[in-house]
Amino acid sequence: MSTTGTRILTLTGLEFDANLGILDHEKTAPQPIRVDAELNLGIQPLLPRDDDILHVLDYRKVRKIIIEECTAEHVNLLESLIGKLAHRLLQLPGVLGVRVKIAKLEIFDDCEVALRAEAGQW
Repeated sequence: MSTTGTRILTLTGLEFDANLGILDHEKTAPQPIRVDAELNLGIQPLLPRDDDILHVLDYRKVRKIIIEECTAEHVNLLESLIGKLAHRLLQLPGVLGVRVKIAKLEIFDDCEVALRAEAGQW
């Protein structure tokens, strides 16, 4: 019987406003975005050594980092924002790889625009 497995932390549908874009109205007011993130935590025991949050990656911290990175300053390009966020998430202890998707929800009346990035080990 296996006692280890690959652990992937996933946050989906995180919506908030960010200062993002090159259009005039995007430069004067925050825009709604949706972020999905997957963090590859590698091979880990199926059960943590105990039931203490201090011994695992606290997903509250991951959520907070995503929001802080995306709202820290105005960014013109979605490509810049997703690269910045992927880089920051890779700095978390134990994270081997990240997959991030950021969608601009209201850039056009008839569709949303999203960009996906993958970095690190998968």
